[in-house]
Amino acid sequence: MKAIIYCRVSTDKMTQETSLSRQKDELLKLAGRYQMEVIDCIEEKASGYEINREGIFAMLEFFSEEKADCLLIQDETRLGRGNTKIALFHQLHKLKIPIYTAIHDGELELSESDSMVLQIVGIVEEYQRKIHNAKIKRGMKRAIEKGYNPSKNLSNQHKAIGRERLEFPIEEVVRLRQNNLTFEEITKTLNGMGFHVSKATVHRRYQEYQNT
Repeated sequence: MKAIIYCRVSTDKMTQETSLSRQKDELLKLAGRYQMEVIDCIEEKASGYEINREGIFAMLEFFSEEKADCLLIQDETRLGRGNTKIALFHQLHKLKIPIYTAIHDGELELSESDSMVLQIVGIVEEYQRKIHNAKIKRGMKRAIEKGYNPSKNLSNQHKAIGRERLEFPIEEVVRLRQNNLTFEEITKTLNGMGFHVSKATVHRRYQEYQNT
C-alpha cells in the first residue's frame, strides 16, 4: 500500500518540534512493519479544531487523485478534534481510505459514539444526494420536453474516427468535486442526468480539464 503520513502539533513551542519528529519516526516504523510505501510525510502546526489547514488539503488531494491508499497518524486527535475530526473521518470513509495509528499499532477502530455519528451523517448525506439527483432529473426532463436533445451535445464528432467521444458537462464535474464528492458519486450523478459514462472516463476528463 501507498501511505501518507500526517503529523500535527498545536503550537510553535520547541517541545512540539520534538513531538513532530517523534510522530514521524513512529509512523515511519509503522509503515515499515506493514511494508507500506510512504508517498509523503505532512507536518503542520495548527489547532485540531481548525479544518482549514494546508496539510489537510494536501492529504485529501493525494487520496482524491488516487496517489495513495491509506493514512498513518499517531492517534485520532492528530487528525482533528470535535466536529473537525468527525468531518475528516467521514471524508476519508467516503474515499475508502483506511487509517492506521501508531497508538493502535494497526488500523484505527472508531469508538461506538464516533461510529454512530458517522452513520447518521452518512444517512443524511445520502438523502441530500437523492434530493439533488431528483432535482437534476426534473430539470433534465423539463429541458427535453422543451426540445433539448443530449445526443446533440457532441462538440468533437469531427475529431473522432469510429467510436464517438462521450461528452458530458465537465463544469458540473468540477462543481461537484469542489463539493467534495468522489468520482464514483459524480459518475452516478451524471448517469442520473442521462450521460452514460464510466468512473474512469470522468476521472480522465477531469484531469484533462485541470491541465488545460
